[in-house]
Amino acid sequence: MSPSPATDTRTRIVRTAMDLFWEKGFNSTSIADILSRSQLNSGSLYHFFPGKQDVLIAVLEAYRDGIYPMLIEPAWRGVRDPIARIFALLAAYRAMIVESDNSYGCPIGSLALELHEPDPKVRELLAANFDAWTGAIGRCLEEAGDRLPPDLDHRELAEFVLTTMEGGVMQARTHREVGYFDRNVRSLRTHFAMLEQLAKAERVAAGVGRSARRAPLKTGQKRGR
Repeated sequence: MSPSPATDTRTRIVRTAMDLFWEKGFNSTSIADILSRSQLNSGSLYHFFPGKQDVLIAVLEAYRDGIYPMLIEPAWRGVRDPIARIFALLAAYRAMIVESDNSYGCPIGSLALELHEPDPKVRELLAANFDAWTGAIGRCLEEAGDRLPPDLDHRELAEFVLTTMEGGVMQARTHREVGYFDRNVRSLRTHFAMLEQLAKAERVAAGVGRSARRAPLKTGQKRGR
């Protein structure tokens, strides 16, 4: 079934606003900019959105609802290993940085920095977008199982991965040099490698301990207390 004209118009407004907020920022984008880019009249826009703040809310909802089809699923296509998926997602950001000649900025991160005192609904949606991102990373960490230490705080590490991405993107954009992003990701890889080595050492130590407890006693030998 094809979308109705009304749905198509609303989607057109939201997608246009997504592009403009990313290119120019929320505060520098006017309703006139949205109308000009979308080639719609003001009545069409105000039929769906009383004001620009309402357009922003729709944009943030679209990012939240589209995080898997728009971002995560394409990045993870063909990647089965859960830890490799984390770095495949970061590689997708690197590709966007390179394709934009180092001008790419994370849309949610950029809006979060620009809107210093957002209203509660906007702040809630910004947080929901970040939570959806870290939630996806957290599930990868859970799927990694005993490859990572058992006492690892998955939420804490997922938030660290988000911070690495956002910081790397921001520095690459500021310096117009993707190497800033690459160095952040390389340090994160080193951290993951250390965690995997620690988990492996703990598994080996636990296995040795179990073997020692199961070892049979020699003739005349008494088991210690």
